[in-house]
Amino acid sequence: MTRELKVLIAGTGFAGEGHAAAFRAAGATVVGIVGRTPHVVEEVAARLGIPHAGTDWEKALEVCRPDIVSIATPGGAHDAQIRAAIAAGAHVFCDKPMTTTGPIAVELERLARERGIKTAYAASFRYTPSILHAQRLIAEGAIGAPTEVECISHFNLERNIPFGWSHRAADGGGRLNNNFTHTLSIVTAVLGDRILSVAGDVRDDLGRAPIVEGVHNFATRRNFIPKDLDDPNLAWGESDVEWSYTVLARIQSPLAERPVSAMFRHGGLVPRFQDDHIVFYGDTGAIYLKGHYGSGALHLHDGTGWREVPLPDDIAAAIPDVAGETEQCWHILAREFLRDIRGEEVPPYPTFRDGAVHQQIIDVIRRNEAWVDVSALG
Repeated sequence: MTRELKVLIAGTGFAGEGHAAAFRAAGATVVGIVGRTPHVVEEVAARLGIPHAGTDWEKALEVCRPDIVSIATPGGAHDAQIRAAIAAGAHVFCDKPMTTTGPIAVELERLARERGIKTAYAASFRYTPSILHAQRLIAEGAIGAPTEVECISHFNLERNIPFGWSHRAADGGGRLNNNFTHTLSIVTAVLGDRILSVAGDVRDDLGRAPIVEGVHNFATRRNFIPKDLDDPNLAWGESDVEWSYTVLARIQSPLAERPVSAMFRHGGLVPRFQDDHIVFYGDTGAIYLKGHYGSGALHLHDGTGWREVPLPDDIAAAIPDVAGETEQCWHILAREFLRDIRGEEVPPYPTFRDGAVHQQIIDVIRRNEAWVDVSALG
């Protein structure tokens, strides 16, 4: 396929603008954008030079006739948007979480596969340069056979961020949907995607958040925290999602004879004391990556001690020339997705299959059924 590919964007916030820039950089044409609020979508479309702006998704599909739709809305809106896109015959690029429940995600993956629709699932921090570097080193045997992985992060989020989709399970909120999806994608990109078993614990440490009007962009929601939280006229919304989780997993890897143990620990509302990190351990060494998505410096332990290993020149040269790790990762995934649609050979990238697996695992973890009652033991 050599003709120009047309993209329609759903969502006018940080992700919507980021997806538009990524597809343009990859050589596609953004022909339309859809949002909830007329004046917001019109302003974004004018500022980005996008021809069609509207609030009706199905009408936009009919008017724009896109080859690709890019879903950059909260997870609760994805189901209807994806179904309409599949019915229109468009390929689908969707941000995480894929949906709000495992059964919905499984059905959407099946519908896309049966229609021959290509899909991309943007749990995309697997594309940071340091993760790509770790993936290469581990594949080359730098740590021997992998044995375990440790993913630790503490975000210290403001407790009074205005109530919105991130507080509601029905809208795709929760830290599993919006943090674990990335770290799980990172680990499976490095080790292999055959997840054998999981157990987990979740906790809502928040309870409630103030209801504030005018928040349209996830990236700027902190600016809307009320000045007076004791105002008797202030309304509050109740959270029904997890703000902390601990997950254990066993992953079958082609790099190891025995399953690899993985631990994912995240506290959304608590402060960190030492660096967030991801560590891959093997039977002859280890790789430490600084940062909650492992995007900082890479240190290798070769059995004698730790040393920092610089990023290889070819990986450094391939980093998209845009600000922000999130944006860089979207650019890489959009590029690979377009190459695949054009019929070029590309490495595996995350698809709706991965998204459906992730959503089913999140359902399992949220049921909190891993506990064994030992209270009666003497």
